[in-house]
Amino acid sequence: MEVKIGVQHTPRELVLESAQTPAEVEQAVSEALAKDGVLSLADEKGRKVIIPVAKLAYVEIAEASHRPFGFTTR
Repeated sequence: MEVKIGVQHTPRELVLESAQTPAEVEQAVSEALAKDGVLSLADEKGRKVIIPVAKLAYVEIAEASHRPFGFTTR
């Protein structure tokens, strides 16, 4: 699953592939916002992203897109 995180005053968004379900990511974001703490997510390779919720602009949760490559038309 793909998670895009917008950070205030930063022109680029953070994008990570997570093994968590959309519901788990949504719960982690909600809990972090409720506690006014930090949002901590791990990607598929085990790396962690930790962001203070005061700096969050948005969090977009989407299924991973499988783009065709090469000259396929599918």
